Amino acid sequence: MLMLFGDPKLNAGEVIKRGTEARPHSRPYMAFIKYINQRNTWKRCGGFLVREDFAMTAAHCNGREIGVVLGAHNIKNKEETMQEIPVLQAFPHPEFNNVSGFSDIMLLKGDSGAPLVCNNVAQGIVCLGRPRKIPMIYTRISTFVPWIHKIMNAP
Repeated sequence: MLMLFGDPKLNAGEVIKRGTEARPHSRPYMAFIKYINQRNTWKRCGGFLVREDFAMTAAHCNGREIGVVLGAHNIKNKEETMQEIPVLQAFPHPEFNNVSGFSDIMLLKGDSGAPLVCNNVAQGIVCLGRPRKIPMIYTRISTFVPWIHKIMNAP
């Protein structure tokens, strides 16, 4: 494991301020992304599974020792369904600009950014904004479909 679950530095599993708690395990595609940033501290992001070996998140969630946690309802509790998958290779979009936030999208390939979902289809990835501040700014996934297919279909 990269770290212990429920590390207080992550503030994972905070109380929901706006919204309602999802029925446990009703969204199995949701992922918890954790990584070490340039300041050598653990950071967290949301993401989602797009294929059994690829997760999608925001490019600003890139770092070293990236891990993807799947099958968790509450990241603070170890659950039988929880699995942690180390990332073998991260694919931040080549035009990502950390200052402007443009092209803030990344694919993570494992050995096996939280989505905006409308009508059960992922439409965007959170790129700017704070969880307790509205409005959030999203990267539109449909803009990057050719790039996504190129990365996921590469040998």
